[in-house]
Amino acid sequence: MEEGRSKSPNGKGLREEGRNEQQVARGEGDRRRSRLKEGRSGKTLLRIRITAEVDGVRSEFEITCGRYGRDNAALGRTYARADAPGGREADAERLSALIKALTGREPKVYRMKDGKIKIECYEGHLGGFMRYTELADVVAGWLEETGRRLAL
Repeated sequence: MEEGRSKSPNGKGLREEGRNEQQVARGEGDRRRSRLKEGRSGKTLLRIRITAEVDGVRSEFEITCGRYGRDNAALGRTYARADAPGGREADAERLSALIKALTGREPKVYRMKDGKIKIECYEGHLGGFMRYTELADVVAGWLEETGRRLAL
């Protein structure tokens, strides 16, 4: 895995063998209006889109990041899709494995009462995403715009 990161800092062609096999086709984060939006509270949100093939299933994942809480901490959220091959559980497992492969940290996975599965990423995950050229400038710009630096 480390060999793949050193050869491909943008994440293209990244491959991890083992329990789940991932291949990242494209990672994208953009500060244009379509990717960086204001939420209902008026806060600026960052959307990170990653197209990847995990366990032979090619999917596009989108993580929405915002600043929340008293300490204005960075938090990224996404939900597993029910229409994905294998259902929500399989989608959550693939997404969790992909985030761990890209950032080196495992995300928190919450199973809600209504059957939804929420996956959360924290500031350490954003630091991991910043290792890739497509995401580094966008994440750094969003952090600067929201008024805080990344505390790793």
